[in-house]
Amino acid sequence: MNTLTQVFRPHAALERGLDSLRPWLLLVLRLWVSWQFLKSGWLKLAHWDVTLELFHSEYQVPLLPPTVAAVVGTLGELLFPTLLVLGLFTRVGALGLFAVNALAVISYWHVLGSEGYEAALAQHVLWGFMLAVLAVCGGGALTLDQKLGRR
Repeated sequence: MNTLTQVFRPHAALERGLDSLRPWLLLVLRLWVSWQFLKSGWLKLAHWDVTLELFHSEYQVPLLPPTVAAVVGTLGELLFPTLLVLGLFTRVGALGLFAVNALAVISYWHVLGSEGYEAALAQHVLWGFMLAVLAVCGGGALTLDQKLGRR
């Protein structure tokens, strides 16, 4: 029994050490994925005429008229990342941004699904996994969700 305890003691110490990093990892995930979409949203907003043209001619958003898709997509790329940065309604922000990301892949599949665009598609897959982690695990201890939930 003593030998078994000695084997598991270092593992328990490693586990405690890694657990203490969880809030910081979730914060970095939130900030990194948010930054990617905030940049895109600001670019769309700053060049609205180009954004509208792209939604009319290039992006193939299902079910929505191009102008509505441009407004909704841009709003999603600005609102949901802001929630993630603040850690406010983190799971809602993660799920919303996951939907924006999935719709971007669907709407631009004629390009992203083509040969030579594997890296671009992989970025969207990576962001999707990051957002799934945040949706399932929440934003962690370094969020407004946690601060407001404790009161």
